[in-house]
Amino acid sequence: MRFLIRAAVLAALFHLGLPAMAPAQDVTLTSRDGAVAVSGTLLSFDGEFYRVDTVYGPLTLDSQGVICTGPGCPDMEAYVARFTLSGSPALGAVLMPALIEAHAARRGLQLTRTAAGKGLTLFRLSDREHGHLVAEIGLRLGSTDEGFADLVAEEADIVMAAREPFAQELRRAREAGLGDLSQPERRHVVALDAIVPVVAPGHPVQALEIADMIALVRGDITDWSALDGPEAPVSVHLLGARDGLQQAAARRLLGGARPAEGARRHPDARALDRAVARDPLGLGLTRHSATRAARQLPLIGGCGMRLLASRETIKTEDYPFVAPLFLYTPARRLPLFAREFLDYLQSPTAQLVVRRAGFVDLMRDRIPLRQQGDRLAQAISTAGTEVPLSELQRLVRILDGAERLTSTFRFRNGATELDAQSHANVAALARALEAGLFNGRTLIFVGFTDGAGAATVNRRIARDRAEAVRDAVRARATAADPAAVALRVAAFGEALPIACDQSDWGGLINRRVEVWLR
Repeated sequence: MRFLIRAAVLAALFHLGLPAMAPAQDVTLTSRDGAVAVSGTLLSFDGEFYRVDTVYGPLTLDSQGVICTGPGCPDMEAYVARFTLSGSPALGAVLMPALIEAHAARRGLQLTRTAAGKGLTLFRLSDREHGHLVAEIGLRLGSTDEGFADLVAEEADIVMAAREPFAQELRRAREAGLGDLSQPERRHVVALDAIVPVVAPGHPVQALEIADMIALVRGDITDWSALDGPEAPVSVHLLGARDGLQQAAARRLLGGARPAEGARRHPDARALDRAVARDPLGLGLTRHSATRAARQLPLIGGCGMRLLASRETIKTEDYPFVAPLFLYTPARRLPLFAREFLDYLQSPTAQLVVRRAGFVDLMRDRIPLRQQGDRLAQAISTAGTEVPLSELQRLVRILDGAERLTSTFRFRNGATELDAQSHANVAALARALEAGLFNGRTLIFVGFTDGAGAATVNRRIARDRAEAVRDAVRARATAADPAAVALRVAAFGEALPIACDQSDWGGLINRRVEVWLR
């Protein structure tokens, strides 16, 4: 019998002759050899594992190793996987329904959708031949805040989040026995988006310094004439205060400061886009995925580099304000169907659905060195005594003929902790290695830093980070053939900046590990 750890401990207690448990409340699970019996209240059954509340606490047992008796035993043939997703409309309004529909079609299941009240929609997936209900997926739209609250209240099994959880949400989840939601295994990146400034199509301002964009949103700049625009007041358009992307923007751009007084709030990103397109003096902060009628305004770094959110720059995180869309799962076993659905979300088929829904997918693109002239030109223009011409020649020599993958690894605090998207990139690259997608090729993990400190020290730091990412990918790819792909590292320190170091965000996106394929 295959018990989880706590069940194994329980079996040991029986062999030690400790007193028998109380009479069965709902079920008794007996090992097939009859040596051990576990009685208690059935908390859940996911089609594969029983979860039972016993006098020793909750235990999880493999259904293949036990025989279930008692009134609470489920009908194995009539089992239906039920789970609920709750949270951000950014995920739940269009993307998740499309993914559920695609997953049902992939498995040959018939799907029906019904409104169940209180913002809940039920997706019922049935066997086409016999009409047997296989799964029932609930989808509740509210906000990221409400998604985490529903998880703690046991009204949801998965959170749809447009931001990472706040400290108090992490604390409440731990206190509720849901585990540490900040751990990579609890977080699933489904798609990518970005925070972008938008204006009306005919607006005279053609680009914004990042510092000026922040000043406009905060209300420190109130007239366009301060930015060589018309002498006219600025009208600021924002998403609702409970919108996950708006909360992420407040944290990352405003540093917790309040936005401009009188800023117009909009119920969703599409409404904001339409309002800004009609407002010749407006500036909006919104989602890249929702930009239609309004025009995205390029951002300018401290030394003149233009930054525009695109599929490529969002995937590589070369655009500084990427906003991943997450699913968060608790530290408890979800139904088998739910776990298979989460695995499906990482597949190329699902990611094509993500792209068609208007978001940036997680599939790896390849960018040849010859297509990166702007980056090389910037490197040459900013080179000095710390980065001599010989170092740039070494970079070109090593990377010539290789292609940059859009899997980039960045560090949350400038040290060794990877950010959320980078953790997802580790898992995705490991899966690719296990699938043999790079067999016979060489992957080069290339480390870069910001310009602070001596060049020799920066090259050492860059190499340490590149080796750390390579080792993390190698450790995750347990089923990969280690001889099939060569994994190399290279380090160039500050030699190829994406942005200027004068700002915090500039240094952050320069501290990175890129992956190149030869």
